[in-house]
Parts: sequence; C-alpha cells; structure tokens
Amino acid sequence: MKTTLDIADALFARAKAHAKRTGQPLRAVVEEGLRRVLDEAPARKPYVYRDLSVGKPGDPNPFDGMTWDDIREEIYGHELEPYLKVK
Repeated sequence: MKTTLDIADALFARAKAHAKRTGQPLRAVVEEGLRRVLDEAPARKPYVYRDLSVGKPGDPNPFDGMTWDDIREEIYGHELEPYLKVK
C-alpha cells in the first residue's frame, strides 16, 4: 500500500543512512520500525469508571413523572423564569 508521511528531516536522514549502511531499502527500515513499535506496545487496560451512583439499587427514581421545569426547580431551587426574560 502506498501512503505519504511527514517525517522530521533529521529522523529521515538517519533512517536513510541506516538503510544504506545495512543494504536495505528505506521501506524495509520503516516497516521494521513500525513492527517493533507495534509488537512492543503494552496492552492498555480499559479505563474503569468509579461507581458514583446515588441511592440504592431498586429504589424508585425520585424524578419519574417530573417535567424538565420541575427537575430544574429541584436542582437549582428557584424559578428560572425571571432569568429567561429578555430585558
């Protein structure tokens, strides 16, 4: 497969010199480098979110049956109407 990569000039010069020194095509040097990096890469553990649940499992949801306005009122503790009016 053909692709285009941007490689820092100094790194490209080192890779090209290495290829010449070892008698390999530059493509082989790049492929070998990629293989090494990918083979040595440690497996990442999946991130586990902490359980920040509120309430007990099975308890009824206190917000069931409430409108968004009711929920906002419950959260912020005041009517939002005065703040929504354009002056």
